[in-house]
Amino acid sequence: MRITLIFNTMQVSKNKVVSLTYTLRLNDEQGELVQETGNDQPLVFIYGSGMLLPAFESNIVNLKTKDLFSFGLPASDAYGDFNPNAVIDLDINIFKEDGKLNEELVQIGNTIPMQDSEGNRMDGVVVELTDTNVKMDFNHPLAGKDLHFSGEIVELREASSEELAHGHVHGPHDHHH
Repeated sequence: MRITLIFNTMQVSKNKVVSLTYTLRLNDEQGELVQETGNDQPLVFIYGSGMLLPAFESNIVNLKTKDLFSFGLPASDAYGDFNPNAVIDLDINIFKEDGKLNEELVQIGNTIPMQDSEGNRMDGVVVELTDTNVKMDFNHPLAGKDLHFSGEIVELREASSEELAHGHVHGPHDHHH
């Protein structure tokens, strides 16, 4: 009788479902912690579906289950440079209901979902409030920041034809978001 070891040689590549854990920090591996996932809540996505930063995906391509990763992304490869033109003053009357300002909503630091003139949804952060204007920042919260990711590939599998058609992973209870 001959016994052979079977190695999982599946690699991160297009249309693979990737489960990974990661730590996101500003600047480098000692930087301020921004976000962290654990084995109980890994990030699960279809590689190459356009859901993640392209530079993130290019740094994990060809990794296998249990492989560790650690890499930095300059702001230009992450969420872009900070755009001062995305910080705008809006007339305070936009935020009034029946002539009264919604003070619970319009507070410095609050994120408010808005729409542009074409109906595109975008989130703005209230950065300043005057008697006549609300200054909002529509930059991504991580715009202008260099990022550092470290983590581990937890699991890899082929995406099903249904997952590929829908563009997202289906988990044990139908959809995995």
